[in-house]
Amino acid sequence: MNAVVSTSPDYFHALYADDDPFGYRHRWYEARKRALLLASLPAETYDAGWEIGCSNGELTAALAERCRSVLATDLDPRAVELARARTAACAGVHVEAMRHPQQWPKDTFDLIVLSEVGYYLAPDALDTLLTRLPASLREAGVFVACHWLHPFDEAPQHGRQVHAAIAQALGAPAFRYEDTDLLLEGWPVSPHSVAQREALR
Repeated sequence: MNAVVSTSPDYFHALYADDDPFGYRHRWYEARKRALLLASLPAETYDAGWEIGCSNGELTAALAERCRSVLATDLDPRAVELARARTAACAGVHVEAMRHPQQWPKDTFDLIVLSEVGYYLAPDALDTLLTRLPASLREAGVFVACHWLHPFDEAPQHGRQVHAAIAQALGAPAFRYEDTDLLLEGWPVSPHSVAQREALR
């Protein structure tokens, strides 16, 4: 039996011949998904965010409004170029070419976002990423994952498999949103809710 491998970089190279291959800029589905993710974040602002797999930078630009600094990484050089152009006017954004989990930033973050990326990784690569992730998350940090729930040929894993692997590595999520098309979950390091932090209970 052949081992399950991560999606080839060649797929992404062909994909980014289009500046907006997923319709991030014009589809209501994508705008709504970004809004859901941003609304789920437990803190109003973050010191340092990391977006794993930033694509053309649409979510990166939105995260820049909530973070003092954002590291955005992607394995495809064209995606990196597009993200840099999209976020050129955003203070504190740095976009770098990295292939994860083989390459890893040295910094730590209080927000890490994995959106529409996990299913491109083979199970062993995802497990390695999840093993490395806690050391990159600060004491009051949060890890958020969001994935499409319909299988497609280029993805070696299903979105539900990705979230099951995350839950196995990090425990049950503290917050969750699901509809027919997407699953959004978050794992804050702190056990205190938003209401508790604001002394509402």
